[in-house]
Amino acid sequence: VRPTIAFHASMTHAFGKGALISLLRQFGKLHADKKQISVGCIGYPNVGKSSVINTLISKKSCKVAPIPGETKIWQYITLFKNIYLIDCPGVVVDSNGDTEEDSVLKGVVRAERLETPEDFIPPILAVVKREHVAAQYGLPKDGDDTWTDHISILEMIAKKAGRLLKGGEPCLRSAALYIINDFQRGRLPHFVSPPELKEDEKEASSRSKATLPGIKGVVQNLEEIDEKFVKKEEGKGQEDDVVSESEDEGSDSEEAKTAAVAPAIASGDWD
Repeated sequence: VRPTIAFHASMTHAFGKGALISLLRQFGKLHADKKQISVGCIGYPNVGKSSVINTLISKKSCKVAPIPGETKIWQYITLFKNIYLIDCPGVVVDSNGDTEEDSVLKGVVRAERLETPEDFIPPILAVVKREHVAAQYGLPKDGDDTWTDHISILEMIAKKAGRLLKGGEPCLRSAALYIINDFQRGRLPHFVSPPELKEDEKEASSRSKATLPGIKGVVQNLEEIDEKFVKKEEGKGQEDDVVSESEDEGSDSEEAKTAAVAPAIASGDWD
């Protein structure tokens, strides 16, 4: 199992910084026989490798930018006396099976280097909710004045931003670059479930449908079970009320019997 830590890179409001430093200290103790160890930050371009290092050392030592390819050389940063951090350029693995669309959505490729950025707008609109897109660009999210496809929204954004070609035609390329940059820089909120979580959900669904030979499955309706339980509890409460009333009546009759049997003693009888 790979160790996972919730981390938020920030110079003022960092989250998970202490946990990550503690993990690095434990890693250093495991290699106490070595004079020093180096920990490298490896990952896709524009995922925050330099930001993590700057957060750990509480100093802007590594240059950061919201575009891929900002870090061009390896850089060694001292965290402790025997622990060094390595900030390296982004790495894209060919064997990962990512398509060109996946690379653009992950921020691996700069939007300016795309030949036809208009082709990557439909997958962005499929991931980002409509209300977030409307709020970001000041467009109506429903009604007759809203967009119907990616071409119409590109035309609306281009006209609103003043990106026009000769003859007043909207520049779709400029509007597409505008949307892709906003998506890569986090201005369009969205989320993607991790691959491990998707696999766990598939395994859980397959386990829940498992059958045993010779045993017939029974489909239960939880709403009916809940209604039966409520009715049962109500009936039990009514029985308790009846029993308590009968007990009260019995106690009253017993008191009346004892009162009738007990002799009446006058004041002169004591003499």
